[in-house]
Amino acid sequence: MALPVAFFALFFAWPVAAIVTRGLKADGAWRFGRLVDVVTQPDIRHVLWFTTWQALASTALTLLLALPAAHVFARLDFPGKQLLRAVVTVPFVLPTVVVGSAFLALVGRHGLLDELWGVRLDTTVSAILLAHVFFNYAVVVRTVGGLWSQLDPRQEEAARMLGASPLTAWRKVTLPALAPAVAAAALMVFLFTFTSFGVVQILGGPAFSTLEVEIYRQTSEVFDLSTAAVLTLVQFAAVGAILAVHAWTVRRRETALRLVDPKTTARRPRGFAQWALLAGVLASVAVLLLLPLAVLVRRSLDGWGLGYYRALTDADGGTFLVAPVRAVWTSLEYALAATAIAVVIGGLAAAALARRDAGRLVRGFDALLMLPLGVSAVTVGFGFLIALDRPPLDLRQSWILVPLAQALVGAPFVVRTMLPVLRAVDGRLREAAAVLGASPWRAWREVDLPMVRRALLVAAGFAFAVSLGEFGATVFIARPDNPTLPVAVARLLSRPGELNYGQAMALSTILMVVCAAALLVLERLRTDRTGEF
Repeated sequence: MALPVAFFALFFAWPVAAIVTRGLKADGAWRFGRLVDVVTQPDIRHVLWFTTWQALASTALTLLLALPAAHVFARLDFPGKQLLRAVVTVPFVLPTVVVGSAFLALVGRHGLLDELWGVRLDTTVSAILLAHVFFNYAVVVRTVGGLWSQLDPRQEEAARMLGASPLTAWRKVTLPALAPAVAAAALMVFLFTFTSFGVVQILGGPAFSTLEVEIYRQTSEVFDLSTAAVLTLVQFAAVGAILAVHAWTVRRRETALRLVDPKTTARRPRGFAQWALLAGVLASVAVLLLLPLAVLVRRSLDGWGLGYYRALTDADGGTFLVAPVRAVWTSLEYALAATAIAVVIGGLAAAALARRDAGRLVRGFDALLMLPLGVSAVTVGFGFLIALDRPPLDLRQSWILVPLAQALVGAPFVVRTMLPVLRAVDGRLREAAAVLGASPWRAWREVDLPMVRRALLVAAGFAFAVSLGEFGATVFIARPDNPTLPVAVARLLSRPGELNYGQAMALSTILMVVCAAALLVLERLRTDRTGEF
């Protein structure tokens, strides 16, 4: 456990503390009055209001549109179900820059809707909300659908036999059992949208900023570290509260229900209502999820040619110091290094948390592991430049800085994937191996590893996908001669011109294909079919 604790202390807690200290301390004295001064400013109050409002609206809209799909995946069995589940999950692993680019191609200036019907939503809240639904659809489908598939359907059938209507039986029997999963999914969607950066940065324009976008603006454009530090503390407090409530809902979900094998609960669609529901879900997936991706691919083509892709091999000396295509290989190299770090750190943390004799302090570290997903990645990235600037950790010119930042995001996914599997391993097998003379290392290699190998590969795949798309921290620390794919896309979109726009769409398409391929491989490796993450 010492290595994961040291890793998070050095590369998460220290950089964040450095930014907060730099912003709130002057001449050796703390300026806590700055907290009140900042949050009472009219423009900051507007940012706080918009951040909270759009997160609530995005969460409600995502639940409304994704819950029917959760029911379909939980209760209906149909050809192509596993493939469709993978397709639904693809948007979740896509970088937020790609999501923003896809909706820019769909509803932005010269987008598909603009060309066909003159509808342009690039500077309105509608585009942001739709993009957030696109990104978080799978969170609801897999979190709620995973539990729904394990609920015994005979309880609802008994209520129907006693005279309850289908809606009444669902409302009084199934919904209370699903409440912890719905709450957990809603909290995670709220967390992801509350801290939204790439989507709002691309689609929101100057009129709309979330806390994360405002922290970036105050840090990189206004150079007001004091305001950025206050906003970081506000976001940190909000994220901490959300994660605390989420942990409580997860405990309720794990202890309050009696579950059955999900293979016994799904049936072929019967009757007009079930077929209509399945058709409606397929239509919503096509419109909400596949259409933006299809438009993104279409916009990456010069007419119907590959001109924008060929242009990626040329360095223009303006936007990049190297050819944009170099960002593809740079991203892959960084993501592989970040995956290795995340698997080691996350695997060790999961092994420590899975021990039955783990103390309360060790179990508390489990919640802290989730903080990098919600704390401002912009703050972490800028904190790297400030905190890691002196020997023996002067890493500002080192290539490892980017993988370290990406591993902070990947490690929680490794822990969440590995922990349930490690807890399921019978400890008596390790004890038997020890009695037979096996060392702890050999016991792990010959007992634990064969049982958790698939989960380890899935964890590595998720870490690779999220590392590949990390943007908030990387935008600060990626060197101009080694931009990552998300940074390259953002830079191209920030410059006018059809060629820059087309190249941004081409890079986004490449990034989408790589992430989608990784996700499809993960689905084939998964051993459980509940559909949960």
